Amino acid sequence: MFNIRFAADYLLHRFKAKTRHGIHSPFVYHLVDKVIYDTQPKKVYNEIEATRNLLLSDDRLITVTDLGAGSHLNNNKQKKISALAKNALKAPKLAQLLYRLVADMQPKSIIELGTCLGVTTLYLQKAAPEAKVFTLEGCPQTASVANKQFEAHQLNNINLDVGNFDDTLLPIIDSLPQLDFVYVDGNHQKEATLRYFEWCLPKVHEGTLLIFDDIYWSEGMKEAWAQIKAHPQVTVTIDLFWIGLVYFKKGQAKEDFMVKV
Repeated sequence: MFNIRFAADYLLHRFKAKTRHGIHSPFVYHLVDKVIYDTQPKKVYNEIEATRNLLLSDDRLITVTDLGAGSHLNNNKQKKISALAKNALKAPKLAQLLYRLVADMQPKSIIELGTCLGVTTLYLQKAAPEAKVFTLEGCPQTASVANKQFEAHQLNNINLDVGNFDDTLLPIIDSLPQLDFVYVDGNHQKEATLRYFEWCLPKVHEGTLLIFDDIYWSEGMKEAWAQIKAHPQVTVTIDLFWIGLVYFKKGQAKEDFMVKV
C-alpha cells in the first residue's frame, strides 16, 4: 500500500510541478535557476562520494536503533554498514542539492536532525566551512561510524549529539542567537515534525531556511507539511517532493511552489 500511495503522490507531483520557466517570483526563480538546477560538477562531490563508496563496501555489522517512526524496511536489527549506506543515505543528487543550498546561503550555523553515517553532514560542512554544524543522531553505532568520517576529513566544526531529538534539539536551539539553516531528516512522525518546527520558530529570521525531508513519506508527514505551509510566519515554501523548503522573508507574498527536480 505504501509503495502504491507513494508512487501516486510522485506522479501527481510531476504533473503539477513547474520548472523555472513557470515561476514568476524573482526570489524563487533565482533559487531554482542558479541553485536547484545547477548541474555543474564540483570537486567536493568526488571527495565525498569516495567516502560513500567506502561505506558501500563496508560489510561490518552494527546494531541500528531507530527512535523515530522506523524504517519501511526494518529497524532495531543488526545491519551491514554497506546495506545501511545503500538504503538510508541520501542519494548523491539530493545531498548535492543540500550542498548548493548551504553554499548559496553561507549560514553561520547548521542543524541537522538525522546524521546517519555522516555523508550528508560532510556535504553541509564543506559547503560552509566556517559554519558550526550541530548534527543529531539517535543511534549510537551509526553515530560512531559517522564520527570516523568526520575525523577522516579533518573537520573540527561538527558537533555530534547522540540521543532522542526530543532531548537534544531544544538545548541547541536555546544556545544559538538565531537559526540560519535547519535540516529535519529524522523521526518521520507528524507530531514530532510539527513539534520541532514550533521549537524553531522563536529563532527564525529573514534569512532562515528550514528543510523538511520525506514530506510525502506518510499521510501524517503530508499533513505536517500542509500545516507548516499554512503557518502565518511562513511566507514561501518550495515543494521538491523529496524535501520541502521553508522561508520566512518579510514583505514577500505568501506563496507555495511545486518544482520539478
